[in-house]
Amino acid sequence: MTQQFYFKINLNKFGEMKLQQEKEKKTFIQALLFFGIGTIILFAGVLYLDSILAEKVLSRQNFLDDTEKQIASYENSTDFLSSSDLDLLAKTFNDRIFWAKKLVALSQEIDNKMAITQFSYKNGVLSLYGVTSIEVNQREFDLIDGFITKLKLNEQISVDFPDIKYARATRDKVKDTDILRFQIDCFNKDFNTRRGGAR
Repeated sequence: MTQQFYFKINLNKFGEMKLQQEKEKKTFIQALLFFGIGTIILFAGVLYLDSILAEKVLSRQNFLDDTEKQIASYENSTDFLSSSDLDLLAKTFNDRIFWAKKLVALSQEIDNKMAITQFSYKNGVLSLYGVTSIEVNQREFDLIDGFITKLKLNEQISVDFPDIKYARATRDKVKDTDILRFQIDCFNKDFNTRRGGAR
């Protein structure tokens, strides 16, 4: 008995290789196409941003030119601040009164028997209106003079109001308690100058 040999030949092998090559070629072309489109989009974005930045630079340059023209026109007109104007402005800032500090300093000089019911500031005069209880054998003016002395010794108050004086007072009785309603005027440092040296 003779032995038989069998061979299996795939006749489609060449066709499969050709399809594989075409598939790889198609994938490569798609990759190139996507890369090209991405590059174009990126380049367009760069051009767009460049145009926006150029517009901003031009706008800033125009603003700078306008500002320089305005400065030049102010320097050539009477609206320009002179050195005397700057001195007056500095004096205004240096001579202003810091009321928050004044009120804190005032509260430190008020004892528990006294209360400031109202205060006003007009034409350089700070008027303090207050009330305090009075003991039977206590002189009312001693209370006021003592309070005025404390105000004068407080540097935060006396620096702007060096002249502090008694204005008026009235004695009253509330629920069997003697009280004194008073007014003290604090004159700022420029008050005498504005009034011609006399008050």
